[in-house]
Amino acid sequence: MRQYLDVLRRAMETGSDREDRTGVGTRAIFGEVMRLRMADGFPAVTTKRLAFRSVIAELLWFLSGSSDVNELHALGVRIWDGNAYADYWKPKARFEGDAGRNYGQQWRDWHAPDGRRVDQVADLIAALRANPSSRRHLVTAWNPGELDLTSLPACHALFQCFVADGKVSLVMYQRSADLFLGVPFNMAQYALLLHLLGRIVDLVPDTFTHVLGDAHVYRSHFDAVEEQLSREPYPSPRLWLDPALRSLDDVAGRYREIVDRAKKGERPGPLLDGVAKLLDYQHHPPIAAEMAV
Repeated sequence: MRQYLDVLRRAMETGSDREDRTGVGTRAIFGEVMRLRMADGFPAVTTKRLAFRSVIAELLWFLSGSSDVNELHALGVRIWDGNAYADYWKPKARFEGDAGRNYGQQWRDWHAPDGRRVDQVADLIAALRANPSSRRHLVTAWNPGELDLTSLPACHALFQCFVADGKVSLVMYQRSADLFLGVPFNMAQYALLLHLLGRIVDLVPDTFTHVLGDAHVYRSHFDAVEEQLSREPYPSPRLWLDPALRSLDDVAGRYREIVDRAKKGERPGPLLDGVAKLLDYQHHPPIAAEMAV
């Protein structure tokens, strides 16, 4: 995780102080790259505690094509509330708790101009199997025609896969990167996605390359970042992934099952642990910070 800490330190020491749409202000750098090999361990931040169950829940939410934050609430996750219930968005919401045409809906239900509905993730999986050397293994959540139909235009805007020597790698471009709160979450989530894709198409997950466009620290996070940078990281944990998850339908079906069981009163934590969990995860205590909306 030293690559992440290096970027965080570089932003604090060399970044430009800028105003932003939230009114909080940021210190930002541009065009950073982290290359994370899965053979070196799972990229979970250790200088504070990663909310890995929330990582799992949101990724399953995306892969199911949902935009309903009420489902996340059933799983104990409220990371979308600031956007889904924002004053600027509520008049546009299709129902109470609608986050809009966000990642999951763009990934699984892109609306083409001719009326077709495109399932980008299903198409990606089919292409990885049928034509692994293709240069078109790409999924985008950045839809210029629907930016006003989502409570938050995609920050992690697109990802692309590459297959060679029986291994699959993934590169993700993140246009806007909240280095303290968002990026550790995004790193873990796309590494988990890489492992899931590898499992589904019978390829070994290799390297996750994380490309950061506007990489920033909010002014309100400065003290929290200084505390984090003072801590020595622990070794990276390992990932356990349920071997029963062998297809996209398995993943989406498991999500629906978990949500239904949680709504009936089962504790969501153990249900999410049955999808994936971190092994030998040592970490420093959490560091509290508010999300800028």
